[in-house]
Amino acid sequence: MAKTIWFITGSDTGVGKTVLTTLLTRHLLAQGIRVRAVKPFCSGGRDDAEALFAAQLGQVPLDAINPWHFRAPLTPLLAARRERKQVTLAETVQFLKYAAQQCDVLLIEGAGGVLSPLGEGFSARDLIAQTRARPLVVCADRLGVINQGLMALATLPPYLAARARLILSGGSPRDLSQATNSKMLMELLGPDRVHTLPWVKPEELAGMLPSRLRQRLAAIVAG
Repeated sequence: MAKTIWFITGSDTGVGKTVLTTLLTRHLLAQGIRVRAVKPFCSGGRDDAEALFAAQLGQVPLDAINPWHFRAPLTPLLAARRERKQVTLAETVQFLKYAAQQCDVLLIEGAGGVLSPLGEGFSARDLIAQTRARPLVVCADRLGVINQGLMALATLPPYLAARARLILSGGSPRDLSQATNSKMLMELLGPDRVHTLPWVKPEELAGMLPSRLRQRLAAIVAG
């Protein structure tokens, strides 16, 4: 079984979960670590899963990364219902346990936010609890992220929230709050639980990782 399981979730959709998962996958592979990155659910396209496929150098089949995918760009539960399909918590956990047997570090990327419905009666919060994963909660580093980050952590059971790390993903354009968001959250949560990820250019996702990114990624998964 995987020695470590990280679950990459977020405060919302489009906040940088796939970018972080892709970067962590490449960073760990470069260190010779047996890592597997999966995204159980995709809806509205499989671009995120294909990014993880590329990050793993095509060595993990796409369907082993993303077993459930739906056409409609909706939360996975609703997208599945439009196709008269149903995914249960039990079969999702079974898939993740099998993936964990193939690696030393398992990265699980969720869809949408912590409470977005993934299948019938469950969300990312339930998968985190079932797999005993360590949560990485990604939030867009902009005005309002302090509240959004704290609310995302508050949705987790206390023992999971205590293990979670908050990742503030940079973007463009910058706003004034980015100079103070991480400092305020570090004050509230502790310096080791809050990390920032700068804006990443498309070519940096495919080429050699610059040292500024390697250092930040190492800090995120340290300990």
